Amino acid sequence: MTTKILPGATGVLVLADGTVFQGLGVGATGSALGEVVFNTAMTGYQEILTDPSYMSQILAFTFPHVGNVGANVEDVEQMGGGSDTSARGAIFRDVPTDPANWRADAGFDAWMKRRGVVGLAGVDTRALTKLIRDKGAPHAVIAHDPNGQFDLDALVAQARDWTGLVGLDLAKPASTLQAFEWNEGVWDWPEGYPTVAGGKSVVVIDYGVKRNILRALASTGAKVTVVPATTTAEEVLARNPDGVVLSNGPGDPAATGEYAVPEIRKLVASGKPLMGICLGHQMLALALGARTVKMDQGHHGANHPVKDLTTGKVEIVSMNHGFTVDRDSLPDAVTETHVSLFDGTNCGIAVKDKPIFSVQHHPEASPGPTDSLYLFDRFAELMAPAVR
Repeated sequence: MTTKILPGATGVLVLADGTVFQGLGVGATGSALGEVVFNTAMTGYQEILTDPSYMSQILAFTFPHVGNVGANVEDVEQMGGGSDTSARGAIFRDVPTDPANWRADAGFDAWMKRRGVVGLAGVDTRALTKLIRDKGAPHAVIAHDPNGQFDLDALVAQARDWTGLVGLDLAKPASTLQAFEWNEGVWDWPEGYPTVAGGKSVVVIDYGVKRNILRALASTGAKVTVVPATTTAEEVLARNPDGVVLSNGPGDPAATGEYAVPEIRKLVASGKPLMGICLGHQMLALALGARTVKMDQGHHGANHPVKDLTTGKVEIVSMNHGFTVDRDSLPDAVTETHVSLFDGTNCGIAVKDKPIFSVQHHPEASPGPTDSLYLFDRFAELMAPAVR
């Protein structure tokens, strides 16, 4: 039976345990199902909502004020698609404001409507964040109806019946369907994104890659080729790359690893320089014999402290992951290189005596500080002997 909630409420977030948050619907109308996580970044909401790693998730922003820089075509991180291959919904403390920035070409609310992102504003995001922190990321439905009509029982049942991210391969739908070349570098004011000439050949296996990973690679002097998630090691090596990158992406690494891990093992055996990022890091660890586990709340934000154990340097980095590598399962041939200073979880590995490393965080940031951008240069240095 359709239940009418508080007068004036046009949006709800309904959790699988029956908890209901209500407020003002923004963005697209309709409903979306997913896992609710919170993000602690203070900027970059457009980059966050277009990161494919958030596929099948609903994002609660802990920063209260969103919308003042509007939206633009340059800050989209995913290669294509809308909320079907990135964040399904968004939750805000305040109603998004009108744009007041020279780079904006659309208001945030209109942009959300166009992308199909269901939004909810006027929510006590502090209470929601504490709930996620204490009980883990819940399954939920976010809904927006201008008439304020919601069948809460049906929404609870929908959230309760969802199986969640464990065992779910999302890399295939997030990935490109065919190989393509990339020659755009990192953004440079006032020109924007420059076209760069590539030298070293890098193949990026796309599990849901962000544009700024490709830009950062191209800016090191790499000639970048992006290939689908299901590309075999033989097909990758046939391109004779100087290095291979395993990209970020959504879903359970063990599920994607059913087809990706055997190919990654062949790439490891080839001796080619190899770099993994986020999901790519997790699947490289699986290929080397480690395990991955689902986290209760994950790491999502642009202010996470990580220590580089190889240099002793502490970096503030951008994070976005709900699974982690079990550091106790790392084999003897693998060295732990980075660790989270929040909870001690693994954030990086390297293979002894091989040009192979990976990190859990996002060295390209976007949004976030660029403390770990040097990792792309570290990868370029590993490829240098191959082109001398």
